[in-house]
Amino acid sequence: MDTKHISDQLDSKFFKEHQEKLYQALEDKHTTVEMMDQDDPLHTKMVLNMGPQHPATHGVLRLILQLDGELIEKVKVDVGYLHRGVEKIAENKTYQEFMPYTDRMDYLSPYANNVALCTAVEKIANVEVPERAHYIRMIGCELSRISSHLIWLGTMIMDAGAVSYFIWAFREREKVLDIYDQLTGHRFTVSHARIGGVANDITDTAMAMIKDFADKFPQELKDWHKTLDRNRIFFDRNRGVGVLETEDALESGATGPTLRGSGYAYDVRTFEPYARYDEVEFEVPTRLEGDNLARYYVRMEEMHESIRIIRQCLDKLPKGPVRTDNAKQAYPSKDEVYYSMEGMIHDFMMTDTGICPPEGAEAYHAVEAAKGELGYYIQSDGSGHPWRLKINSPSFKNIQILEQILDGEMVADTVVIIGGVDPVMGECDK
Repeated sequence: MDTKHISDQLDSKFFKEHQEKLYQALEDKHTTVEMMDQDDPLHTKMVLNMGPQHPATHGVLRLILQLDGELIEKVKVDVGYLHRGVEKIAENKTYQEFMPYTDRMDYLSPYANNVALCTAVEKIANVEVPERAHYIRMIGCELSRISSHLIWLGTMIMDAGAVSYFIWAFREREKVLDIYDQLTGHRFTVSHARIGGVANDITDTAMAMIKDFADKFPQELKDWHKTLDRNRIFFDRNRGVGVLETEDALESGATGPTLRGSGYAYDVRTFEPYARYDEVEFEVPTRLEGDNLARYYVRMEEMHESIRIIRQCLDKLPKGPVRTDNAKQAYPSKDEVYYSMEGMIHDFMMTDTGICPPEGAEAYHAVEAAKGELGYYIQSDGSGHPWRLKINSPSFKNIQILEQILDGEMVADTVVIIGGVDPVMGECDK
């Protein structure tokens, strides 16, 4: 028997068992699927698979809905269709080699992923980061938050029936990507952060582009507020829909705007400040309603606060190096590599071995990414790659609340509610 035939048999067996377990979990949630035939003589009840081959579920999210007509009685979420084994890949790479993989987790907010990994490694290896690098990272992270929220805004409103906002939101996001192109050399998967600092300093052109964006973008936000906040269709599609109470949000581990939209003002930037967030002033937008409209208001206000933080970072940006000057902890500058033998040796050593945290050390560090708390847990065996690396991704925590907030809603509201939670399956499945 050839290996392909054996593989097909194993896949078939796994998928069959997987399906059986899922439907059993759905039955155990409230009632059994078999009871529907006895209590439903008109056959209005049915089990509907929504996704993963569905544009609104990103092509990789599957919802199993038990319906009574158009009313959702219960839901089961099936994830893992985009699983790539990122955590295991990390254990076979040096810390810096793993950096490009972080861009591809929450691919709508890559800069924050870079910083999250770097800060965790710097914590476990006791690396000092220059002041200028901290402020450059903060600027990059806040631009990343705005970029991610613009994707959420355009797609969520399009799911509610308005196409124009998708175009307008992408227009503004293009400006952020142009800034990244000038700042990092890449528009999308930037890989700009480095252990001990950042890859390169901010240029005068990038500074001018950031200032121009910070001056003009708030007016765009105000115009969007005018056309959305009192739009009867948008308002009614989101108010009272997908309600998540504060206690339920805390019990299910919700994070980020999803948690703050339910009345709990937890933000890593204020509870456990990293970089230099304790030296800038900003508010943590919070709403009490817990519905889709509350999550909309939170993210819109967060974009205002991100612009506020960026302006303060530009004003406070100190002079100095952008990466630690320690050959055992960070890559040397390209000038050193190209024009000194010692620099070339250090570059080879960092590429071959990398930074080596103490044996037996472990650390957890989190940042406030666009979706919520993004944390890295690292265990070191003294080598240049982690013995164990685990990622606490916000989309994975937030997506499980769909099983709570979709119960009792209409099928037509499913897509809007998913958009309100704003999951990214790349970091959910990892």
